[in-house]
Amino acid sequence: MKTIYIMWLRELKRYFRSRSRMIGSLGQPLLFLLALGYGLGSVFRAAGEGSYFRFLGPGIIGMSIIFTAIFSGIQLIWDRQFGFLKETLVAPVDRFYIMLGRTLGGATVATLQGILVFFMAVIFGFRPEHWVLVPVAILFMLLVALLFTALGTGIASMLEDMQGFQLIMNFLVMPLFFLSGALFPLSGLPPVLSALTLVDPLSYGIDSFRALLIGTSYFGIALDLGVLVVVTLVFLVAGTYLFSRIEI
Repeated sequence: MKTIYIMWLRELKRYFRSRSRMIGSLGQPLLFLLALGYGLGSVFRAAGEGSYFRFLGPGIIGMSIIFTAIFSGIQLIWDRQFGFLKETLVAPVDRFYIMLGRTLGGATVATLQGILVFFMAVIFGFRPEHWVLVPVAILFMLLVALLFTALGTGIASMLEDMQGFQLIMNFLVMPLFFLSGALFPLSGLPPVLSALTLVDPLSYGIDSFRALLIGTSYFGIALDLGVLVVVTLVFLVAGTYLFSRIEI
């Protein structure tokens, strides 16, 4: 448990020490929220779907979480290149606890980022359906963050340098985001696109955010929770296995 706490605390310190990272990571969500939320608001209302800004808010929270979570896992590559990972792995500690501590730390950072985006959206006019459900939504944010941090850690365990970073961005992170329904409703999609959204775990995360924050859901909160828990456990097991095979 001490190892898990140390690794968790290390990830938090790394986040809070980099003020430019904290501020810079809010730029993209703010751009999406304002440019799309207000820019396409009239089109969304004309289609009879209500406020696009309100619909978009949970999606941008999900975007912030997945980007931060994946990048937290990818930082494992930097630690490997600069020798920090070797110093950690030579310690007489089970690698499972090291991986779990890193993952919990990265997930906590991603959740904090999601909370910041939520309050930023509130400043610009977003209002939850029921404020009492906001703490529950934060728990779902943590679950989604844990899922994608474990995924990022597993991917980083297989890479030795940052050359594959753009490949990960273009063929994994961006498709996961754009196919999750963060920017558009999941109902009425073509069959192929609908099938892709069903296998995207972020779809269930964003759907749970919408269920808890604005009172609308496509899958249902019970299915969202079940899928997220199962996929998180799978990614944690896979990430632990891949992390244990890192050669120093």
